[in-house]
Amino acid sequence: MVDKDNLTFVEHLEELRGRIMIIAYFLIGGLIIGFFIAKPVIYYITNDDFTQTLELNAFRITDPLTIYIAMIIIIAFIIVSPVILYEIWAFISPGLHPKEQKVTLSYIPFSLFLFVGGLLFSYFIIFPYLIAFTMGLADDMGIKQTIGIKEYFSELFKFTIPFGFVFQLPILLLFLTRLGIVTPMFLKKNRKYAYFILLVVAALIAPPDFMTHMLFTIPMILLYEISIIISKIGYKKYLKAEQKLMEEELGMDEDDTKQP
Repeated sequence: MVDKDNLTFVEHLEELRGRIMIIAYFLIGGLIIGFFIAKPVIYYITNDDFTQTLELNAFRITDPLTIYIAMIIIIAFIIVSPVILYEIWAFISPGLHPKEQKVTLSYIPFSLFLFVGGLLFSYFIIFPYLIAFTMGLADDMGIKQTIGIKEYFSELFKFTIPFGFVFQLPILLLFLTRLGIVTPMFLKKNRKYAYFILLVVAALIAPPDFMTHMLFTIPMILLYEISIIISKIGYKKYLKAEQKLMEEELGMDEDDTKQP
């Protein structure tokens, strides 16, 4: 069995290369699956209830193909994301304690669940409101909208995918807490800076409308507060693990001194 703690820099690079190749193989499989389910997904999106009032047009011959390829890639990455996370975990896990390895490995399914939850939340809550707001604004201004299918999906991806990553915040902060990198006290102390960053992120992805901006910001602030609560649990476990490790090391030192 290879002792990963004693690997050279070149051997670490070889290991990293091997894990990237594994991800690439699975990604090819994900692309094949995406090839078959991308069309039904696109059809569902373009025929959803809140799109019935929209007339979607393809202004270029290649627009449907561009959307199709983009959807295949997104589906593939979602399907393969557990493998990507596992390979990242397997690469960094030798630097963790055995209990930390087991605990952080269990984060992977939760991470996928939260990512998909973020996509669904944005698609069913945020995006329909955005459509209704912009259509109402156009009517008030006497503007007839001609919407391109490529532009529609571009906006859809812009508003949904970031929420998938934002919903990773509780898992990310729990992971950092279990490693001792951040603490609940640090998160509380820097709450105002975190809120400012979240406001900036919301401003980058939300339209220049106060209500829509708040609709983006409030869920992110709630996620941050939930992350603080979760990090308290993780921090207690981190302290217990460190205390147990210290006790084990002290016990080993005592055994060494007793030996003749």
